[in-house]
Amino acid sequence: MSAQPAVKALACPNCGGTVSLRAAGYTVTVACEYCGSLLDVSQGEVRLLQRYQQAVGRLAIPLGTRGRIDGIEWEAIGHLDRSEGGSYPWEEYLLFNPYHGYRWLMWDGRGWSFGEMLTQTPSYDGGGMRVGDTRFERFFVDGRAQVDAVVGEFYWRVKRGERVKSDSWVAPGFMLSREENEQEVSWTVLRLLTAAEAEAAFGVAAPRDPWPPLPHQPSPYRGAIAPIGWIAAAALLFTFVAMIVLSGGRTIARATLPIAADGREQSATIGPITLHAPWQQVQIRARVPAVDNGWVDLDYALVDRKTQARYEAGAAAERYHGVDSDGSWSEGSGGARVSVASVPAGSYDLVVDYKGNRWSDTSQVIGAFSQDWRLAGQPQIELEAVSGGALFGNWLLAALLIALPFGWFLFRHIRFEQARQDQSDVGRTGLAAMFTSNSDDD
Repeated sequence: MSAQPAVKALACPNCGGTVSLRAAGYTVTVACEYCGSLLDVSQGEVRLLQRYQQAVGRLAIPLGTRGRIDGIEWEAIGHLDRSEGGSYPWEEYLLFNPYHGYRWLMWDGRGWSFGEMLTQTPSYDGGGMRVGDTRFERFFVDGRAQVDAVVGEFYWRVKRGERVKSDSWVAPGFMLSREENEQEVSWTVLRLLTAAEAEAAFGVAAPRDPWPPLPHQPSPYRGAIAPIGWIAAAALLFTFVAMIVLSGGRTIARATLPIAADGREQSATIGPITLHAPWQQVQIRARVPAVDNGWVDLDYALVDRKTQARYEAGAAAERYHGVDSDGSWSEGSGGARVSVASVPAGSYDLVVDYKGNRWSDTSQVIGAFSQDWRLAGQPQIELEAVSGGALFGNWLLAALLIALPFGWFLFRHIRFEQARQDQSDVGRTGLAAMFTSNSDDD
């Protein structure tokens, strides 16, 4: 059964309105909800401290409203309008429970936070502060918080225009606030309430996805990054190992083809070649050891003996060298490798059309080509066809698709943190700073 605070009725000396003390015996100052006058009730009698001509506006949570947070029933007994020297306004409700004392409910226009005053000073931790196991990063520095309006009852002598020096630190879901005046220093930890929690407790609404994020709003993407990253890494490793293990190549044909000395086009047919798997990659490797300042054009066609379906590919085996103003240079290896993907099972002939070419002027960077293949001895093409083999390009595509979810969550998290930290007095840190471009700084 919830506790029922003692309620005492008083008459406002300024307007005559009835003022209810919901925390009688604890309250020092109460503000009349009808005219806003500040009353001192600490000595048992009502004394007018300050008279306000402007009545306090309607509150989102009327004083006397009760709500349950963390399983405890709280009653709203006081309300403050506060700001940074008249800018960046926010509201604070003082909550009371006779067994649990006071708490704060803060509304900054985008979200609700539930605050508890600390009885011990937090410890310094590098550039931040620590409360228990939670480390807070510095966020707001050298603020000047002031009271703009007051209504209800409070445990200290509050007045409009009262100012304190303030600093704030944040951790995901929490804010640590320090306020200091001439008499004391107070520390408060505020926990960000979800929109559902605030509505269930006091029937107040809040944006579910405020933008920019609140200073202590945790990134909704942070929790997913590590699991998705581990899953992506495991999937990449598994697919890579599977590619290596399952893609062992099997030689299905070998041949040595002579290159005509007069540079004419030639054709050769190698077969039959039998492919057993339902679908496979066929890799064709050519090597021309004698090529020097020349190249060999190679056109391949795997022709199904039964259906005459053709699977074509082309390559060039080349090697060049020369001397220019920068000295000696060379290019090419005299080999060529090409893959034909997704070839179905069947019996095939490999048709090779090829032609040797020579660079006619080795003293120029770009020269004419001749039809003569003038090399010592008879140049030859060493040809090998392999079924299977590592489809590295396909693995790269699969790796990209696997990494996309991780990259998307990481990108969204970084953008969220940048928008959140851009409200800070100390600027971006961590990943938000690491991925800051020059255009973001401008």
